Amino acid sequence: MLISALQRGFTMIEMLITIAIVALLATLLAPSFKVMLANAQIRTAGQAMFDGLQLARVEAIRRNERVIFAKGTQSDWTVTVESDGSTVQARSFAEGSPAVAVTVTPANATEVTFDGLGRLRPNTDASSSMSQLDADVPTSLIPAANSRELRITISSGGAIRLCDPNVAAGVGMGC
Repeated sequence: MLISALQRGFTMIEMLITIAIVALLATLLAPSFKVMLANAQIRTAGQAMFDGLQLARVEAIRRNERVIFAKGTQSDWTVTVESDGSTVQARSFAEGSPAVAVTVTPANATEVTFDGLGRLRPNTDASSSMSQLDADVPTSLIPAANSRELRITISSGGAIRLCDPNVAAGVGMGC
């Protein structure tokens, strides 16, 4: 009496073919995954700096006194109350955006001061106030054509805007 056993599992050939297909797909998708991660870092840094600026403005209005947003290296920032120097909040560039470089306009500016009405005021140390911040990654990480750079603009009235400088003004997130 012959009893046939049910076959279960994969053969060695089926397993090798599956591994080869997965390796091929990983090789093809790796460059676009790298671009996606770099652009996610730009978005994280841009949004974090935008949030920090908004926090400084809102705190100035809430406290009815001058509050300073100070940009550190890369996308670091600190929000402090001018009168007593207390820190409201700080952010390190290592929090999701270690590869992002931030360019400030004017070049020597490092801070912005908001008054109790949420408007820009001259910095106490007489330094220039930031009017624009551009977040991008180096071209050594991804090609410039694949980068989704972001720009933050700060008007003299205190309005803060996050936009894409590569999109026409008036269209979606265009500057």
